Amino acid sequence: MTLHAPPPPLSGRDPANLRGDAITGDRYFSSEFAQREWDMLWTRIWHIAGRTAEMPEPGDYVVHNFMKESVICIRQEDGSVRAFYNSCAHRGMRMVGQSSSADMIACPYHGWRYGLDGVLVHAQDPEDFPQGNPCGKLKLRELRCDTWGGFVWYTMAEQGPSLAEYLAPMPDVYRNYPMDTAVRVAWYRIALNANWKFVTDNFSESYHTRTAHPQVPPWIDQDVDTARHEMWPSGHGRTVQPMRPSLSDRLPEHLPHPYKMILQAWGIDPDSYASYEDLAMQGWLDLKAAKRRLWKERGYVHYEHMNDEELTDSPHTVIFPNVTISFLPDNLVFFRSEPHPDDPGKCYFDLWCMAFPVEGQETVESIMAGPRPLKEATECEHRDFDAGRGIPELAGQIVYQDMELAEGMQAGLHSKGYQDAYLSAQETRVRFFHEVLNDWLEGRRP
Repeated sequence: MTLHAPPPPLSGRDPANLRGDAITGDRYFSSEFAQREWDMLWTRIWHIAGRTAEMPEPGDYVVHNFMKESVICIRQEDGSVRAFYNSCAHRGMRMVGQSSSADMIACPYHGWRYGLDGVLVHAQDPEDFPQGNPCGKLKLRELRCDTWGGFVWYTMAEQGPSLAEYLAPMPDVYRNYPMDTAVRVAWYRIALNANWKFVTDNFSESYHTRTAHPQVPPWIDQDVDTARHEMWPSGHGRTVQPMRPSLSDRLPEHLPHPYKMILQAWGIDPDSYASYEDLAMQGWLDLKAAKRRLWKERGYVHYEHMNDEELTDSPHTVIFPNVTISFLPDNLVFFRSEPHPDDPGKCYFDLWCMAFPVEGQETVESIMAGPRPLKEATECEHRDFDAGRGIPELAGQIVYQDMELAEGMQAGLHSKGYQDAYLSAQETRVRFFHEVLNDWLEGRRP
């Protein structure tokens, strides 16, 4: 992708950037609304099928099942990736069930086999077809496919924006992160009793943090006037938060402070500051300088092109409509919600914790899933949230706390007592997300 200077964002704190479309409860449980989303949104946007790290060699493929559709993305001999519907050209049989590697794709029903390019190379009794031998003539139906950020993307739309156009300006904004080098150390897909939009709503604001995530303010400053809220007309947006202690929410002095440990890890004495304010504000500046000075000798090669903000801060980014990535100095945390194929009151929530490799480091703190070995997770953990019982190892983590709120939010949106959200300025991006979604559903977007 050709990179350019990103356009300036809209303010994500200014309600003047909104039309004022109501966020009604039926959006979260109506089957008719969900059908409009399928017709006008999901069949037109770009989806992530998997990580390029899953498919390093020709013949490696990833399978992405979305609602009742299934897509295969296959590494070609020339190194490119092509995408095909997971449906045999003979009678529609779904051919593969999970990501793997093969010289060709074989249908388990009648044995038809397709090359990596999707062309049929073998059919039983090829001379028995009145229409003529199908080999070399029939092929799997292909979709547009591309890569960015170490992710494999595809779209069901035969025409429309390229991936670069769809993602803009995110590739420019995050050009300094070597995203394709990140190692996925934790990989979950969690069934959740909430509509998929709860996840995007939740990640479009940090107003809930003080209540839902009391462990965050000691190391990420999410005070109302501190974070920077940005959004673009495409629907993408982010909240940029300094990774330093909040001056409003302070830990009791007798408790170990996580920020002090971060400073100490980079050779900074936290007891050298005259006040808590100095510890937070000057320590933050000193941490930038220490990382800038020491990154190379400590093996933090991913810091090479990062600017001062990227070295110490947390831009929490939503890529419209359903992908969120937390860009941390040493981690990428990927969140995605996808609708249940039959019940709009349910969704699947994906959590991928990724870490940038550091020389000599064998274990990493994955932020959302705790300490993990610094190696690629080999398979996805499929779980039911089940009020938290399905993922006990994530209890107390930020993402676990978010999921705890999901079912209550879904239930409340059914109430006649709810008519529209009453939003603070820092929640502007929540309504903006729904307005962009309305644009897609009403045919005002490609």
